[in-house]
Amino acid sequence: MKQTFKYAAWSLGGLLLLLAGPLLLATSGSLQGAESWQTASRDSAGIAPRPEQFDEAVVQVYGARAWRWRGYFSVHTWIATKEKGANTYRVHEVTGWRHYVVNSHPGEPDRRWYGAEPELYADIRGEEAQDLIPAIYEAVQAYPYPTEYEAWPGPNSNTFIAWVIREVPGLNVALPSNAIGKDYLGSDVFAEAPGGAGYQFSLGGYFGLLAGVREGLELNVLGLSFGVNPLGLGIKLPGIGELALRNTNPMPDASR
Repeated sequence: MKQTFKYAAWSLGGLLLLLAGPLLLATSGSLQGAESWQTASRDSAGIAPRPEQFDEAVVQVYGARAWRWRGYFSVHTWIATKEKGANTYRVHEVTGWRHYVVNSHPGEPDRRWYGAEPELYADIRGEEAQDLIPAIYEAVQAYPYPTEYEAWPGPNSNTFIAWVIREVPGLNVALPSNAIGKDYLGSDVFAEAPGGAGYQFSLGGYFGLLAGVREGLELNVLGLSFGVNPLGLGIKLPGIGELALRNTNPMPDASR
C-alpha cells in the first residue's frame, strides 16, 4: 500500500510540474484576447516588410498563441513567402476546421492570430530566400496529412510547419518548444531536427527527445516540453515556451 501511495504521489507531482506553466498563464490573465473569433483581430502587426517597399524575396516563420484555452499550452505556427518582385505574400498553414486542412493563400504574413500577437521566429531575405521558395511550395503540396487534424498530439498546424522545414534543404529553423505537434512524426520514430544540425526521437508525439544545435535539448512528455538551449542561453518550460537571451534562427543582418 505504501508503495502504491508513493507511485501516486510521484505521478501527481509530475502532472503538476507539467501543468505548472499552463496554469500560471491561465491564472495570470496575460493571454486574454477577443471574446469571439468573429470579432478577433486578424490585422497585420507591422512586422514584415511591405511588398511595395521591398523588392527582394522573403521567407518568414511566425507563431502566435493558439485560440482561447489552447493558448495556455501551445502556439500556432505558419510560414510566409514572397518571391522577388511579387506584390503580395503567400501564407502557408494548416487550419483544423476544413476538410482539406492545408491552406496556402495570398495574405498578410504577420497578421494576428485571432487577437494573439504574432512572433517572428526566422526571417530570410534576398537570393537565399528566393532559392528556398520553390522547395517550400513542393513541400507544402507533399504534406502527408492533408485531410487529417488532431490538436493533440498531432498532426496539426505545427506538425505541418515542422514537416515543411525538414523537407526543404537550407530552411533550418528551430520551432519553439511549446509548438505542440511539431514532434509528431507519424509512424516514424527518428527524424532530423527542424533546426538542421540535430536529431529527434518521438513516440507518436506523446514522448520524445530532441537534441540540436539551434534547439538545444528538449524532453517531450505528453506534448509538453522541458529543455535547455545553450546556444540561445535559454530554458524551455511547458506552456510558457523558451525563455532565452538569443534567437538562434536566421534573421536579417542589422548592419546592412
